[in-house]
Parts: sequence; structure tokens; C-alpha cells
Amino acid sequence: QVQLVESGGGLVQAGGSLRLSCAASGLTFDSFVMGWLRQGPGKEREFVAAISSSGGASYYADSVKGRFAISRDNARNTLYLQMNSLKAEDTAVYYCAVRYPSGSVFRTGSYSHWGQGTQVAVSS
Repeated sequence: QVQLVESGGGLVQAGGSLRLSCAASGLTFDSFVMGWLRQGPGKEREFVAAISSSGGASYYADSVKGRFAISRDNARNTLYLQMNSLKAEDTAVYYCAVRYPSGSVFRTGSYSHWGQGTQVAVSS
């Protein structure tokens, strides 16, 4: 069974930083594109970032480009999201997910397996 467990969320002030982690099991981790997606209060779930199976290519939503960095450690089956220069509009539940079997990394419907989510709250 595929299991994705996020951690690292919390309350931070605007301008601060936070690093999210996602521990994966039940899949050949280094065979899949992985992504981070989020859902803010009163908003639809949206794409945040994705990374190729090897970690050699990364993709970002325009809203986070230059502030967030996605990475992965395939030896540890772990996905990360480093978030810097946080803004109030980044407040959301953040989910890690696996793209399977195919589809655009920018579309939430391309991700078949999701974690439980971790709450990020940014205060001004």
C-alpha cells in the first residue's frame, strides 16, 4: 500500500521559512514524479511544485517561484519542500502526492496518491 506522511507544518510569521517533509512507502519511490499541492481556506486545491524521479528537474507554480524549493532524497524515500519568504496567502493545508501513472505535473488530477496533509499558517 502506498503511504505518504507529511510533517513540518506549523505557524510562522510573514517573511519566515519552513521546511516540509514527506516520508513515502509502498512504492518504488525513485520511479515516480512527486509533487506538493495545497488547499487554502475557501480555495480550490492547487499545484505548488513537482520534481522528476531523479530529482534533476523541478516545476513550480508562478505564485511560489523563487521562494519555494522542492527536493528529494531517493535513498531515504523522502520528499521535501523548503518554503522561504512566506506570505499570508501561503496559508493552506499542504499535501504531498505521487503522479501515477501519467499526466501533466501541473494538474491536480494527475496525482493518484495523497498524504493526509500538514497545516501551514502564516501570520502578518
